[in-house]
Amino acid sequence: MGHRDQLLAAARQLLEDKGYAHITARDLVAASGTNLASIGYHFGSKAGLLNAALGTVFEEWTTQLAQAAMADPDATPIERAHLTWSTLLGCLSGRRPLLVSFVEALAQADRDPVLREQLAGMYRNTRDRVATMVAAALGEDVTPDDPRCTAVASWVMAVCDGLSLQWLLDPAGSPTGEHLSRGLADLRAVSE
Repeated sequence: MGHRDQLLAAARQLLEDKGYAHITARDLVAASGTNLASIGYHFGSKAGLLNAALGTVFEEWTTQLAQAAMADPDATPIERAHLTWSTLLGCLSGRRPLLVSFVEALAQADRDPVLREQLAGMYRNTRDRVATMVAAALGEDVTPDDPRCTAVASWVMAVCDGLSLQWLLDPAGSPTGEHLSRGLADLRAVSE
């Protein structure tokens, strides 16, 4: 494993152990067994390294949720959304430290244009992936860049973010995936 990979692994572990706002460059060097120059060489700065590690985590979560949403090829688009949200709610407890680190990074993004653009890029990539799934669900004549697809993708992501933040602040008061799915199914049945 080269210095770049060592630094990414150390950054990810430190995001879980210390949180985004409390990691120093010295922490990263000590945890990775590398040197300060390696951070600058591979990532430009400590923030660049932490943001790259967050990007990796964000991509892993997106992949996990996409796999859950697409697991049943016969599921309707609404059922896929329900699967996504249920899966999200089911995995949050094992991801709390990383979720806290992500929220810490969001809090700093307004004062750091580079961080803001990196986080916005993560959201754009995720929106594109979700829009591709929405387009596939809508049929052959629809492309992922259709404004309807990107709007639905943004809505699905907003629900995921909202559920995550509610759970972060009040895990006991947040719904379980099962309760959310049953409640949404009941609402759908009433509206039909």
